[in-house]
Amino acid sequence: MVHVSCDLCGRDLRSKDDPHYVVKIEVYAAQNPFEITEDDLDEDHMEAVSQILQSEDEDALSEGEENGGRRILRFDLCPTCREKFVKDPLNREAALHFDFSEN
Repeated sequence: MVHVSCDLCGRDLRSKDDPHYVVKIEVYAAQNPFEITEDDLDEDHMEAVSQILQSEDEDALSEGEENGGRRILRFDLCPTCREKFVKDPLNREAALHFDFSEN
């Protein structure tokens, strides 16, 4: 039997009555748009597309590993933590209440 617990609060998620939720986050470098030239339109890009699709399949098999700046994260959440995550996915509220002492 696989043991599943909430990655935020640690609550056991084995109960059939209570659903649990999966959050997947993919982090990768943004591509800057570039100008398309006539040469680009004349070139056959099918081989390049095939290689990209093949590398994405390999990346999916190695979820959670660093792949050229790309990272896929997966978290299991209980219903309560899911609600908190959906309301504030970047946890900005906690950052607003962070206060330094006046030493």
